[in-house]
Amino acid sequence: MPSLFRNTKKTEITPKSSGSGSNKLRDRLSKTRNALARGLSGLFKGAETLDSSLLEDLEDLLISADLGVGPSTKIIDHIRDIAERRNLSSPSDLISAMRDEMAVILDPCSKSLSIDARPYVMLVVGVNGVGKTTTIAKITSWLLKQDRSVMLAAADTYRAAAVEQLTRWGERLQVPVISQGQGADAAAVAHDALVSAQARSIQVLIIDTAGRQHTQSDLMNQLVKIKRVLNKLDPNAPHEIVQILDAGTGQNALSQLQHFNQAVHVNSLCLTKLDGTAKGGILLAIADKFALPVRFIGVGEGSDDLRPFNVAQFIDALLPDPESLD
Repeated sequence: MPSLFRNTKKTEITPKSSGSGSNKLRDRLSKTRNALARGLSGLFKGAETLDSSLLEDLEDLLISADLGVGPSTKIIDHIRDIAERRNLSSPSDLISAMRDEMAVILDPCSKSLSIDARPYVMLVVGVNGVGKTTTIAKITSWLLKQDRSVMLAAADTYRAAAVEQLTRWGERLQVPVISQGQGADAAAVAHDALVSAQARSIQVLIIDTAGRQHTQSDLMNQLVKIKRVLNKLDPNAPHEIVQILDAGTGQNALSQLQHFNQAVHVNSLCLTKLDGTAKGGILLAIADKFALPVRFIGVGEGSDDLRPFNVAQFIDALLPDPESLD
């Protein structure tokens, strides 16, 4: 009986040429893709049939890439269902089946940002170290390219350098920044910023908040207060609560999101540092559990390395090419 998957010595994926769009995303997600390629190559080497043992090993491989148990099980069940109805005779068939189920899992995340209020208030939350303030600057840069007027609010009054950092970004991007200095009431800063944004007819107000651990109840209560104060000025504000998550934290990102969601009801996500981890599959675990829109993904340090999330491009960048497994 011929092998189901031909042996291969090639386990590293040679990145496609760097550039804009999907090719650049592919380059930046090479760590996760290469890890999956190595695992799949070893798994399929000498395989005769797509049996239950191979599928169990494949599920373990997906879990190791931080897809999580739920998405991994759904992908394996989908493959098993297809295999029962028709022959899966090549890596291409298997990758195609994986791609289809990943698209189903990620579909709830594909809703793009729609600015339907003036000012549209985005309250940005997250723990220390996820790149929150830098990501705010990148979102601002993206909005400016869409010809949107933007104002920033430095409501991270807990950290000494936070106000200064956001102010510098505002100067660089030439957008107004509302601040009151370290130790000020964060809710008061948010209040003043919304009043100012309304007076100036600003289209988007982005409010930075203290990077807090989700176990710090006093700071979580401060977020609740900011939300309440904004809501008094505009019953629909904040229109969006965006949580920044670091892909490198893996499954801990799920715990962070759960706690923030319980406190202030997170509306959307931005996943950063996907280029620095071999576990980019965490996005599928997040999608499966929370089904929240992913507005942006970060794949590098440059301003253009934060991009709107596109399901098809992400899956193409995440999964290895079938020919690399032949």
